[in-house]
Amino acid sequence: MSNAPADLKYTATHEWLKADTDGTYLMGITDHAQELLGDIVFVELPEEGREVAAGEEIAVIESVKAASDIYAPVAGTIVAVNETLTDSPDTINDDAFSAGWILRLQPSNAADVDALMSADDYMQSLAD
Repeated sequence: MSNAPADLKYTATHEWLKADTDGTYLMGITDHAQELLGDIVFVELPEEGREVAAGEEIAVIESVKAASDIYAPVAGTIVAVNETLTDSPDTINDDAFSAGWILRLQPSNAADVDALMSADDYMQSLAD
């Protein structure tokens, strides 16, 4: 059964955002998404400094089953990427909500994050 930590915001395309103390947000894919993908074997990380639009494809995750695009939850600038995933992409399978983060995003408008789904809303969307 998938879980969704209450302190995160979620998208319908199964990405999450977690607020950090410096106004940036860690971003990754949900537990549900990594379960659907199965064993992750490759992550194509975006470039640091890249400005992205909400909904824009920003990364690709490949598993033994399929490849999946990852989308920007909100507009902003990618300020860091998780280089650990280059050598250990399966970190996402092991810890999707912490060590398996994909990138750090500085939103163009922090209020856009508030418009994303709560954990309860996300879990309800999975049940629908």
